[in-house]
Amino acid sequence: MKVKIQIQKIGKRKIADLPLLIFIIIAFAIFLTLCFLPKNNAQAEERIEKRPPETKIDLSLPPLNETKETIKKGETLSDILSRYDFSSTEIHKLRTEVKPVYDLAKIKEGREIRIYKNRDDTISAIEYDIDSDNYLHIQKEKGIYEAIEKKLLYETEIHMIWGRIENNLPNAITREGEKEALAYELSEIFAWDVDFYIDLRKGDSFKILFEKKFLKGKFVGYGAVQAAEFTNQGQTYKAFRYSYPDTKETDYFNGEGESLRREFLKSPFKYTPRITSRFSYSRLHPVRKVYRPHYGVDYAARVGTPVHSTADGTVLFSGWSGASGRMIKIRHKNNYETMYLHLRRCYVKKGDKVKAEDKIGEVGASGEVSGPHLDYRIKYAGKYINPLAHRFKPVKPLRPEFLEGFKLLAQSYSVYFDAPLIILSSF
Repeated sequence: MKVKIQIQKIGKRKIADLPLLIFIIIAFAIFLTLCFLPKNNAQAEERIEKRPPETKIDLSLPPLNETKETIKKGETLSDILSRYDFSSTEIHKLRTEVKPVYDLAKIKEGREIRIYKNRDDTISAIEYDIDSDNYLHIQKEKGIYEAIEKKLLYETEIHMIWGRIENNLPNAITREGEKEALAYELSEIFAWDVDFYIDLRKGDSFKILFEKKFLKGKFVGYGAVQAAEFTNQGQTYKAFRYSYPDTKETDYFNGEGESLRREFLKSPFKYTPRITSRFSYSRLHPVRKVYRPHYGVDYAARVGTPVHSTADGTVLFSGWSGASGRMIKIRHKNNYETMYLHLRRCYVKKGDKVKAEDKIGEVGASGEVSGPHLDYRIKYAGKYINPLAHRFKPVKPLRPEFLEGFKLLAQSYSVYFDAPLIILSSF
């Protein structure tokens, strides 16, 4: 049934006829509704009964009880799981079935193990923090322990601080509310240009754009320093982190794409201790009390302080060498050699390949010495050179095909460094 209402005719009627027309329309609508209603309530109920019953699905997982265990010195997996009613047979089964993914005999002191229990007190899952970025997840499925290595889901925030040096870098960093670890990160970035003990001056300044990592809202450490600026004795050094899109290799470059790395680090320490004796052609020997050349730089440091290789190379000698005590000698490219004297312990042996910053030994007091220190020496073309004065060449610059993209990235970071402090305070 079609209803056609000619609106144009309404306008020609008297206003008094309009209520009558509205009444007719409403009555007609009620008539149509009654025609399509069920004959009685029984019909309506029958239709409702024929509908499929609604099924409620509970998508929520049963709550798990989490217990955390921090591994103590000398503690094994058996020691921990036995407290949760694991039999020795079951522990052996777990270790055997998980071993293709991770050897649980290698759990380390200070790491965390998490035990998850169901409501009926049965073990649902076990997790172990392999390192700062990865953890092992173990679950029992159909009587077999299945393990998978997963990434820790960190929340990463970008922060920036800036400040001035009063006495040393760690104090300046902590004064800005950060940890000393960030100072060591910064010193490593500029280690080829600045010796953070002998070169540092009061009034030197820094700016750092860096990542902070959080796990479940708790700060757990620093990520990468994205960009940094350090002004030392009036000279400003800039560093921008860049990862090649193809190889994913990452390094730090200055604004022009030149690598911050040189052939040699300025110091064999992560953070340089006090210098007690410099390179000299005539120095009073502290033990023999005679004047003789001193072809190295002496760094006073506690026994056991880690010593690092200052460049890539091959170990030529590692062991006892008379008055030099325990010594390591490394051959490097371009006709250089480095020597590390009076060590307590050597971590490398003849023929080993080492990289710059690799830990190769520990400070000691072996040989003819008056106290614990490191005597660090460098030869070039067979002759001793002054490690503090020699000008080392930079390594290869940024690859040309990526230079344009790098400069855009560096400019975006520089906006923060060049902006007024009032803007940075709201960053």
